[in-house]
Amino acid sequence: MGDVLDRARDVAADVLLPAADEVDATATIPEGHFRALADAGLYGLAAPPELGGPDVGFEDFLGIVETLAGACLATTFTWMQHHGVVRGLAGTTNAALRERHLAGAVRGTTRCGVAFAGAIPQPPKLWATRVDGGWRLDGVAPLVTGWGIVDLLLVSARDAATADAHDDEAEDDADDRARVVSVLVPARPAPGVTVHPLDLAAADGSRTVRLDVDGWSVGDDAVVATPTRAEFLAARHAGARVNGCLALGVARRCAALVEEAGEPGVAEALRKALDAARDDLDAGLADAARLPAARAAASELAVRAAATLTVAVGSRAIVGRHPARRLAREAAFTLVAAGRPEIRAELLGALPRT
Repeated sequence: MGDVLDRARDVAADVLLPAADEVDATATIPEGHFRALADAGLYGLAAPPELGGPDVGFEDFLGIVETLAGACLATTFTWMQHHGVVRGLAGTTNAALRERHLAGAVRGTTRCGVAFAGAIPQPPKLWATRVDGGWRLDGVAPLVTGWGIVDLLLVSARDAATADAHDDEAEDDADDRARVVSVLVPARPAPGVTVHPLDLAAADGSRTVRLDVDGWSVGDDAVVATPTRAEFLAARHAGARVNGCLALGVARRCAALVEEAGEPGVAEALRKALDAARDDLDAGLADAARLPAARAAASELAVRAAATLTVAVGSRAIVGRHPARRLAREAAFTLVAAGRPEIRAELLGALPRT
């Protein structure tokens, strides 16, 4: 495993970090960033060894994501979503789909993104309706990252038929038993799909868009899985821990720059807080009820670390292009990106006390 982590550190230090401010200023991630990640074997981390993966444990995977996020949030935010597709292909019963796409996804010659946000809310924003030979998708996929960068998109929508079938049950039970249809489709314009680019305050190079969907036809051969909503959300639990790496990476980079600014004691205090935040996130893997508070605390730490950096470097943080400006916006980004209502509630309770 050490070899994979060393390669991730090298990519972060030699490729991502030197270009981070330029990526932020131009809202463009160089193609070379993604090639470097692929050459380092970092696209197949979520695949089991028998399917071409490097046998990386989850703890080590988290360390890699945090390392990359501290170097370039835009690149990492785009790249990390690829692994949800790799996991989906590795576990699908659709053998033909797995055979067609998994090897390329593991190598990084096929890049992937996800569109889960339409299936999660109550009520859902994106619906799937059964038609002959496949599905019709209608509604909105609110946040789709990597448009124009990735090749394939894993789109999840609520099955309208199973939602209707449980109308006579208790509402919570009916929602949990409703099916979610996840399909793998080309990430390009299609009939029934309108693309709206979004202007992000940070990580704008991730090419995040909203998809308005009106009759997007998808065949049965593209179906990856049809879990219940409860199963779908349970599978997102580990993903919530992964998303916490974004905040940890930002805080980690701020601590390094605080030390460079001549404040080693302050930097050490930030690192101790960072270790505690990481431990709390890890504890949330075993106890789902603890994860929202841990996620909120990690983002609160990122905001505090960015503010500390601003104070440490003084006027350089607001004049010119010091990284403190970018990191402050990236810290704010982690307050909202990949969030859930329960995380928002924790943040609204914590931030006024900061």
